[in-house]
Amino acid sequence: MKAIQITHQQELNVIEMEKPQAPGRGEILLKLHYVGFCGSDINTFLGRNTMALNPVIPGHEVGAVIEAVGEDVPNGLKPGMVVTCNPYTNCGKCASCRNQRVNACQHNETLGVQRNGAMKEYIVLPWEKVIPAGLLTPKVCALVEPMSVGFHAVSRAQVTDIDVVMVIGCGMVGMGAVVRAAMRGATVVAADIDDEKLALAKKMGASYVINTKTEDVHQRLLDMTSGFGPDVVIEAVGSVPTYQMAVDEVAFTGRVVCIGYAKSEVSFQTKYFVQKELDIRGSRNAQPSDFRAVIHYLERGTCPTDDLITKVIKPEEALDTMHWWSENPGKVFRILVDFS
Repeated sequence: MKAIQITHQQELNVIEMEKPQAPGRGEILLKLHYVGFCGSDINTFLGRNTMALNPVIPGHEVGAVIEAVGEDVPNGLKPGMVVTCNPYTNCGKCASCRNQRVNACQHNETLGVQRNGAMKEYIVLPWEKVIPAGLLTPKVCALVEPMSVGFHAVSRAQVTDIDVVMVIGCGMVGMGAVVRAAMRGATVVAADIDDEKLALAKKMGASYVINTKTEDVHQRLLDMTSGFGPDVVIEAVGSVPTYQMAVDEVAFTGRVVCIGYAKSEVSFQTKYFVQKELDIRGSRNAQPSDFRAVIHYLERGTCPTDDLITKVIKPEEALDTMHWWSENPGKVFRILVDFS
């Protein structure tokens, strides 16, 4: 079977591998149809992802069909079903697992990062990690995982309908946060440097948009919020300026939720932590309930999924596409590899 492997910095090959044998006890064999390239994959390709194996088969955003099931797999999982997967592991023993927050397991190994991933024609997974996708197509399934990360951030922020929520960064994860906050009845402000992404954020539920490159962010937020600032700021970029913006602009007694990894140290005016009595919370990966919520949302058919898929490519086009992405980093939502 075909697989995509990142071997060295800016080196990617299509390789041949043995197709997995029949699934073992408690396992499911999946036929991959679409697998998404995400930000961690481009960072691995560019040599910036220090957590990734080298070499590594990337991919953890999955749209698949069950090919076969092993013994002791629940009856609800049958061949022919369209599914996605939970790509994270959890040890069951660390503090996070003990507190039922398995998404933040201290020893997590994500598919395509700390272990070989799903960018291939077939994969075998434990049945517990296979998620039925209801009415979704395999192509749309590949959008579930990144959106679920944004959904989880909104849960971490405890967003309600009386909140003004600012989402900084309108990539796939940020779009998930925009959608989920709007679904909860919040007033959503989407912020980005790309007007096309901001237009799409408005289509997906944002009430207001701010181009942080061309507009006075502080004044716009004061005008929108009667001088208070947003109750919640979700940081979905991972840069020094956006982290600082989140703390500076959030309202007194507000909540800041951090998804993005900043690549360098960030300096803060820590007086704001105290004076504003802020809640600053990390948000990592997603819970099973977040996956179900995204699937439920996508089943409605109201999401402009075609706008979220920048390109669909064949495995042989992956190397050229990754070079193109590295030269156009702000123009990509999701690139799907078609293994169907």
